[in-house]
Amino acid sequence: MTEEEARLRGLLQQSERAFAAGDSARAMQLLVDAQRQSPDHPMVLNMAGMRALGAGKAAEALQLLRRALARDTRSPMLWVNVAAVHRQLGQADEETQALESALALDARFLPALLQKGAQRKRRGDARAAALIYAEALKTIPPGASLPESLRPEVTAAVDAVRANLHELEDFLAQRLGALRAASPDTARFDHGLDALLGKRRVYHPEPTQLHVPMLPALEFYPREQFPWLAQLEAAANAVREEFERVFAEDQDRLEPYINYPEGVPLDQWAELNRSRRWSAFFLWRDGKPVEANQARCPRTTGLLRSLPLHEVPGRAPAAFFSILDAGAHIPPHSGVTNSRLIVHLPLVLPGNSRFRVGSTTREWRAGEAWVFDDTIEHEAWNDSAYPRAILIFDTWNPFLSTSERALISEATVAFADYYGADVLAAHGGAG
Repeated sequence: MTEEEARLRGLLQQSERAFAAGDSARAMQLLVDAQRQSPDHPMVLNMAGMRALGAGKAAEALQLLRRALARDTRSPMLWVNVAAVHRQLGQADEETQALESALALDARFLPALLQKGAQRKRRGDARAAALIYAEALKTIPPGASLPESLRPEVTAAVDAVRANLHELEDFLAQRLGALRAASPDTARFDHGLDALLGKRRVYHPEPTQLHVPMLPALEFYPREQFPWLAQLEAAANAVREEFERVFAEDQDRLEPYINYPEGVPLDQWAELNRSRRWSAFFLWRDGKPVEANQARCPRTTGLLRSLPLHEVPGRAPAAFFSILDAGAHIPPHSGVTNSRLIVHLPLVLPGNSRFRVGSTTREWRAGEAWVFDDTIEHEAWNDSAYPRAILIFDTWNPFLSTSERALISEATVAFADYYGADVLAAHGGAG
């Protein structure tokens, strides 16, 4: 950029700031200074044209902007401004052509999409407007700071999209009502429809280590995949009695579940790291029995030995009583591999205890187990005034064959051997 170009841009930026601050006289003087320096520069002509449009001089504005376009046809913003002039002049076809010219240069240009959506809405085509507005909103990065001039248009876009989704939901409910009523199982379809309507997200497995492709991406797995759940639930009272004894008598054996060393990026774990707010009483840890703890819980240990645990030498299973203190929150996170699934057996539920996997949130019910894929983002809350306790252990994903399990087991061991347990632990990857 030449010194002259830099000075010109500086004048125009100062003029824009003065105009935004309501100092019209100062803004106009700075624009006049820019016109004296470079009267035919596209940026100068553009600003002069928009000032004329703001003053109600649409014909003059159009002339200035056409002069700018004669010198720069590659600026989508110039075309959007031309479209704005045609809108004020009531020239709908010319407005459309100018907007299409802007989008031909940049199909995701937010001001053009917003103006195109507004044009369709003015024409009474609310559904087409909503689709255009939805495309416009997709171009805005999360957390982006928008120019003040665009905020009212973005708000209008959000409102239009939301209103259209409500109308679409009513329309689909009427169209599908009889068919849904006659369908024996609509859960999967309902989830997809809710995602289409913007009411729920579709979450996908995001393992921190091994991702086995082509396994079902299920948040909670169907109970029929695990016929041994009934055996587990039948023993819930006995398991709870053993937990209550160790909770009362073995507080020294409860460990912080999150226990990363210094220097590991904690991200969401900063609050819970080395904290007893989420503690564990381990029966198996990294595939090894914690014999002293198992001796304290013989019935629970015997029960677990009879179940198809996820077994990987030196790595799995893990089985433990999980205690979440009153008011504690386990933040969103995902597990290491979808080759295993996680089983929860609720033992002590003081109330107001929730658990989310993906887009599905459930409340625990005492003695009622469930199985979920922990590589799908999940989190937990204990909003009660007392600790909440559950038995947690891992089991093989039932969609894996025996040979696949053997390969995964050996690969997991080899991965740990390659890096070494100390190195993995130092990088927060020992789970």
